[in-house]
Amino acid sequence: MARRLRPVGLDFVETAPLRLVFARGVTAPPEAVFRALAEDVAGWPEWFSAVTLARPTEGGAGRQIRLKGGTRFRETVIASQPAEVYAYRVDETNAPGVRALVEEWRLTPDGTSTRVQWTWAGDGTAAFRFAVTLGRPGLGRAFRAAVTRLDRRLASTHA
Repeated sequence: MARRLRPVGLDFVETAPLRLVFARGVTAPPEAVFRALAEDVAGWPEWFSAVTLARPTEGGAGRQIRLKGGTRFRETVIASQPAEVYAYRVDETNAPGVRALVEEWRLTPDGTSTRVQWTWAGDGTAAFRFAVTLGRPGLGRAFRAAVTRLDRRLASTHA
């Protein structure tokens, strides 16, 4: 059954008890990366293999996400600044132990390319924090693989 999480704002990205930050460069410009993140939500499963369903809700102000293994999220977009930042807060999930969760995608121009930084900021029970800490290497691999696939996808659509 879905549980409601504590509503937090964008500042939670800096203050969360548990923060995981990953970054990778891509050849696509920030505008193209932002469009894929924020405007083509339904396309996420094509490049982020852990995502099996991604659907914008509330005219783009929210998202419905399903992951492999059955984890579900209902999210609210809390920042959407074209070519700069896209962030969302999880409002409801069936994942155990989580109390608050925000994900932020920050885009920084790097010549004609983009530095993509993903910050995963959470709070939860001791067991949740322990599990996430153990899972950090896997989250890092998933991020790197996803961003690599996204970059390839963007290159093929602009070729």
